[in-house]
Amino acid sequence: MSRLSRAPQPCWEYCTLGPVAVSRIRCAMASRRGRHLLRGLYCASLVFAFAATAGVIPARVDANIQTVRRQFQMRAARFAAHDAIVREVATRLFERLDLMRQPAARVLDLGCGRGACRRLLQQRFPSAQWLGIDLSDAMLRAGGRTRVLREQLERWLGRKNVAMRVCASAEHLPLADASVDVVFSNLMLHWHPQPHVVIAEIARVLRAGGLVLFSSYGPDTCKELRAACQSTLAAPRPMPFVDMHDLGDMLIASGFETPVMEADTLHLSFGNAPALLAEARALGGNPRSDRSRALVSGARARALLAALQAQADEQGRIPLSFEIVIGHGWKRAPRPAGVRTMAPPRSLRK
Repeated sequence: MSRLSRAPQPCWEYCTLGPVAVSRIRCAMASRRGRHLLRGLYCASLVFAFAATAGVIPARVDANIQTVRRQFQMRAARFAAHDAIVREVATRLFERLDLMRQPAARVLDLGCGRGACRRLLQQRFPSAQWLGIDLSDAMLRAGGRTRVLREQLERWLGRKNVAMRVCASAEHLPLADASVDVVFSNLMLHWHPQPHVVIAEIARVLRAGGLVLFSSYGPDTCKELRAACQSTLAAPRPMPFVDMHDLGDMLIASGFETPVMEADTLHLSFGNAPALLAEARALGGNPRSDRSRALVSGARARALLAALQAQADEQGRIPLSFEIVIGHGWKRAPRPAGVRTMAPPRSLRK
């Protein structure tokens, strides 16, 4: 069983997070021990993307988006049992969305997965059409028979704003220019090897004045697992995550006005190292083309477990940190022809 808590971090620009009470979430975690230990360690250490490398975090790595799709195809069936972080971050996104009075006729849920955010988005925008897009068709189908029956009933009743699901990649959205009013994306952007391309595509489909609200993993995500891998595995190559300042620059470069970026830290804790690795393996993978594809040896597997167990607190629980980046911005209206902008002299910037 995992526990989740939250620690405040300062925000970028003028936004500041205040003190936040510690919250706890129970994860439905399988307590598998030993049986598939080597396979779990292989997936966690070589396919796991959370442990960002130290130093400068690049905005792009040599990675394959089809590898991302294949990994989530395999994780679709068990993802709901390990999505405590995803649900917690979605709650924080909706808290911010409630403060934004944004009219909408069409809402894009980018990276919607199983469609867990659909109901709340439709409550927030009751007259809008919900459009869910995800790279994995297995994730789109994972909502179950109840969801399909509900959508068929809506069509039978002749409701105009019927929800739609589309399997597509985020850098090539099958949507017309300026056809969406709000883009909502929860913990998807970091999986793409070229987030600046995705942000530019979001700007393309948004109408002028449209809102984008998203969350992403930051560079300090799973720093405990990163440290354990670096000390026990041979040449680990985890996928790096983009810093919130770089994401803010991408928003500005794509035509968004006054973007606000926030950083927050959530903490999961686990009763043992195999449970931690099982959670890591279920949550994501590493699409890097240069990652090692060999199984780790038994000695290295035991060393990794020992390194993780050595980080346990007084209660014997092993922590795992998640740096959460939340950003939002409005698409800038096109400037009239002939109008140019210029930066003020440095002496006037105060």
